[in-house]
Amino acid sequence: MYEMRMLSTAAEREEAASLVQDRQNWLAMHGLPVPAQADIPAQFREAQTLSAGLFEDGRLLACMIPEHDPNLGWGEGPCLFLRSVHTLPGQSDDITRLITLWASDFAARLDLHVVRAETLARHALETDPLAALLGRLTDTGWNVCGSGPGRDGGRAARLELPAEHRPGLRALISCQVPAPQSTPDDRSNA
Repeated sequence: MYEMRMLSTAAEREEAASLVQDRQNWLAMHGLPVPAQADIPAQFREAQTLSAGLFEDGRLLACMIPEHDPNLGWGEGPCLFLRSVHTLPGQSDDITRLITLWASDFAARLDLHVVRAETLARHALETDPLAALLGRLTDTGWNVCGSGPGRDGGRAARLELPAEHRPGLRALISCQVPAPQSTPDDRSNA
């Protein structure tokens, strides 16, 4: 059984930081862009960062920072935003599918209509290897909504996923993630 939960200990946060570093090394070795402006592993080490992880039998397979953020500068309305999603190198696309299913269901349970995410896009979206990645994401239900400045500084491909209740999913993925807090520029509470 899989479990999506918050990273609550220093050891789990360090494991997530190591996973991010391993993924960044893998991306660089395969000629894919790696964020240069932000120290993403450090974000996962910080206790105040509310990061989550996908675990299988205690093994961390993926980590991310789920946020409620209606003011990304793109897209309309409030959303569940998945920031800094990283998967363990060498895993199949099944991990991405599990994250997709979980995020869609989690957003629906939060009464949100959409999940948004970004992936670094230094070149045209139609250029491989980015085009291949975006193709795999669209195969799992994500929609590519163009590109533009990303939250972490660089040019990013913008992704949206419709929220959908998936009642049977809890038999596959246990979810221990509380509703994410709104970010400081959440104007929906103003």
